[in-house]
Amino acid sequence: MQEASSIVKAPKLDFQSAANRLKKVVNRTPLTFNHNLSRKYQCNVYLKREDLQIVRSYKLRGAYNMMSSLPLEELQNGVVCASAGNHAQGFAYSCKKLNVKGVVFMPIITPNQKVSQTKMFGDGFVEVRLTGDTYDDCAIAAKQYTEENKMTFIPPFDDIRIIEGQATVGMEILEDQSDIDYLFVPVGGGGLSAGVGAYFKMFSPKTKVIGLEPEGAPSMLAALKAGHPVTLDNIERFVDGASVKRVGDISFSICKEVLDDMHLVPEGKICSTILQLYNEDAIVVEPAGAMSISALDDYADVIKGKNIVCIVSGSNNDIDRMQEIKERSLQYEGLKHYFLVRFAQRPGALKEFVNHVLGPDDDITRFEFMQKHNKETGPALVGIELKSRTDYEILIQNLDRFHINYTELKPDDNLFGYLV
Repeated sequence: MQEASSIVKAPKLDFQSAANRLKKVVNRTPLTFNHNLSRKYQCNVYLKREDLQIVRSYKLRGAYNMMSSLPLEELQNGVVCASAGNHAQGFAYSCKKLNVKGVVFMPIITPNQKVSQTKMFGDGFVEVRLTGDTYDDCAIAAKQYTEENKMTFIPPFDDIRIIEGQATVGMEILEDQSDIDYLFVPVGGGGLSAGVGAYFKMFSPKTKVIGLEPEGAPSMLAALKAGHPVTLDNIERFVDGASVKRVGDISFSICKEVLDDMHLVPEGKICSTILQLYNEDAIVVEPAGAMSISALDDYADVIKGKNIVCIVSGSNNDIDRMQEIKERSLQYEGLKHYFLVRFAQRPGALKEFVNHVLGPDDDITRFEFMQKHNKETGPALVGIELKSRTDYEILIQNLDRFHINYTELKPDDNLFGYLV
């Protein structure tokens, strides 16, 4: 980790001016009572549906607020952003509304769906440049281009005007429901949590504001522990809308004052929530958008009988990811396991494995010999899906009982990453 060079003092925010700028541009998204979650946790759970925003995430608010507050001459020179997701789409839509030329830098590996969406929202006002293999490479190129062309860079989170725009999510929540005990908000770079948290501390100080990060990208938690933003060496990027190596200096200076708790959510748990929301409520959310609901299990005891708001931050979820989401969910729930099995060199060994080792509800979802030649003696990769988590112990007992030569592959092993 690298230490920050300076500590930024928390600024004052102009919430009302941001709300006035955004009034005719953003959707006033609904705050909906969720019957299933309320019944499950014995409390009143409301969802702030930013997934229903024009660009399917709250990011439009910050981008438009900053861009519309720029001096006219600066705005006419053009604007630049670096993003592979929601910020790019909010930026592009803002360019169209303001009739401004914009350039969006995206990593080369960005899915075509996200590139197409950005161009669609920009509607001829934005140019997309694919540069670098990572967001960090892309951001360096974007800032260099900005300086060379005397344009203005629109950051994804670390600017007062971005934070003020995101704060309007909190304004709308309190206008619809003034009595809130707990607010659960996803944290990436900290723009949303800083803005909404600051607004709540001013107008609803009794509300406990809980920040949520994915387990694999705990940048805000690391910053809070260190007392200043730090740069993480490596992060898990699955929750792409909330996975950053370093939170913003300005957003951190506010978050450290307004967050009552900072909590990490396992990526597998987030995947289970995505599937649950789709199956039970027909709500489509992206991984970052599911974090606030995923955290409720860990707060079940303290939220009983309370009024709860979960910010569903976005729904830009590529359908091509659904198989991975299901896979991660099954592994987290203990229902999917992988083994390297070296079958005995005798007739009927595989049949015995299926008939006696597997339980009546166990299902082989993957079977692949790991050697192209001499398959009879080589190991096989076997993926097994269980109906219940408790069936796992029975499976292991049967493997040992019938003297099966096996190695279980764990998700945190290097071998798992290579083979599965």
